[in-house]
Amino acid sequence: MKNHLLLLLFLFIGLPNWYCSAHVQGAGDTFEGYEVTSEGAWCWFADPRALHYESKNGSINKTYIGYIDVHGNIKAMQIDRKTNRKEEVLIRSWFQPDDHNNPTFLVLPDERVMVFYSRHTDEPCFYYRVSREPGDITTLGEEKIIKTKNNTTYPSPFILSDDPKHIYLCWRGINWHPTIGRLLIPDAAGDTNFDWGPYQIVQSTGARPYAKYTSNGKDKICMAYTTGHPDNEYPNDVYFNEIDINSLKLKDVKGKVLATIQDGPHHVNKQPEYIAAYPNAVVERSNYRNWIWEVALDSLERPAIAMTRISADKKKHNYYYMKWTGKEWEKTFLAHAGGHFHQTPDTERCYSGGMTIDKKHDGQVYASVPVEGKNGMVYEIMKYIVRTDGTVDKEAVTCNSQKNNSRPYFISSAEEDSLCLTWMYGDYYDWIVSAKRPQGYCTAIHCIIPLPEEDADMAKGTVKQGKLKNTGRMKLPGKLLDEFTILLALENQDTTFKGAEWIFGNFSYGIDRRTLKPFLMIDNSLYGSSNVLGNSDAWKQYERTTNGKWLKPEMPGISHLCITYSNGILKTYINGLLDQSVPAENVTINEIKSNCPKGISIRYRLYDRLLLQDEIKQINKKQN
Repeated sequence: MKNHLLLLLFLFIGLPNWYCSAHVQGAGDTFEGYEVTSEGAWCWFADPRALHYESKNGSINKTYIGYIDVHGNIKAMQIDRKTNRKEEVLIRSWFQPDDHNNPTFLVLPDERVMVFYSRHTDEPCFYYRVSREPGDITTLGEEKIIKTKNNTTYPSPFILSDDPKHIYLCWRGINWHPTIGRLLIPDAAGDTNFDWGPYQIVQSTGARPYAKYTSNGKDKICMAYTTGHPDNEYPNDVYFNEIDINSLKLKDVKGKVLATIQDGPHHVNKQPEYIAAYPNAVVERSNYRNWIWEVALDSLERPAIAMTRISADKKKHNYYYMKWTGKEWEKTFLAHAGGHFHQTPDTERCYSGGMTIDKKHDGQVYASVPVEGKNGMVYEIMKYIVRTDGTVDKEAVTCNSQKNNSRPYFISSAEEDSLCLTWMYGDYYDWIVSAKRPQGYCTAIHCIIPLPEEDADMAKGTVKQGKLKNTGRMKLPGKLLDEFTILLALENQDTTFKGAEWIFGNFSYGIDRRTLKPFLMIDNSLYGSSNVLGNSDAWKQYERTTNGKWLKPEMPGISHLCITYSNGILKTYINGLLDQSVPAENVTINEIKSNCPKGISIRYRLYDRLLLQDEIKQINKKQN
């Protein structure tokens, strides 16, 4: 009864003062977190996958959480604590459906938000978008590309106070190894390029070292990495280096110079001779298939690493917390992590449930571990607290979940009474969608506190509804000037979609026949979308591979489109996801005129008010 009263109180006051030092769950409790999105996943090597930012003048207080769904939609949820509103943004549709392709975020010096993403090591470029307005990813500009000579994955961007005019971007690139390049801060049009690098940072005897990065925000980027992939390396060592952005040199944890980055990579290996020569570059040398989950710095800039020891047969995973004391790496056992967390026994057996470090409190780690509960053995999120005497306390975050909770992520800079912890929830079959495992990574994203919600009232404000075919037209009795919402359910009965356009007054909305990208036309000014009206479901019939190919976008039988207008802003939505946000004064609507080829019809609903995104999604769901 007490828990129910607390929940009602949370819903009444909006975002609650629930601290991320999660409370201990009772034996009968059930807590699976709160849903951020019903379809979303991420890998753990591209970060920050989520970010909290507050401006110095108090005008911005937002959290951004990024993910990719099994339909190839790269998405992000923006939560505004000042307005208690959330908006889910379609960053890119029709992308390679692979959970390695989650977006990462960077706030620029002028407070615009830059979003990076790439395919999974099979294309020599990065994609990115930059918001037009400070702190607001609903205003993302057009998609742009940074070309590289080598294939890319796992973009991790940094801006440091010693060099605020540049972005330092780290990723897996040259020779499948950790790589770094320096970018100019994007100009007003969002354009940028490298002015130093890219350079390979290290060269391992392993084929694919896996690296995690963090920074002190001032003058250095810290990198923890492995010899290679634990599937292929036994043992798999763990290393730690620092990149000094003033000297552009690679150093060990005590400051010894290992290499000048532009002169060539530092060579690492598992031999005793390397450990003897570079003892302060090696974190862990043991007969296990070690893998890393995160690296972080404490208030004294001492690094900590969350890592997994995996047995030779890959059946036993154990979590450890590694902490540099100033003299040595102190290793603390946290928990037995079971084996691989997912539903497919014959692949990726080194995939543990996952770990993340609390960046605000030294020695605190969140981890996904198997727990016997009401629904059998399920992976739950637990919090581990490493005391100064080496003992470890633990608290349950989730409890008696129906499905697995995995890959937790602690959001840097988040207030303790806000959204500071998020994770994946649900079944997981593979990191890519393919004919072999078409379910892919069919998880949701959950978080520690409830997000703002709005209930739909389908009748409130309804002006007109009906259906138009091909070149139909419907006149309105009067003009709507201040606020309106147009919902269009596009029914495609033709396997080859040939574009469409709908005219409403002094503006129109359409789908380009050649690109399948939506557009707005306002008083003869064209505003094109970066997203395709279509998805990546064709990969469900394709081989399991990363070969750089783009399959044709698939059009669903029904596509839900929406246009809203309020406060001089036209917004468009694709299947409930925010696509475009365009400033537009003096917009009028006095008709709905359809200009579509045969086989295309629309069901429309017109409102004389602004529908919020939750309302749009709920109405779309009821119309399916």
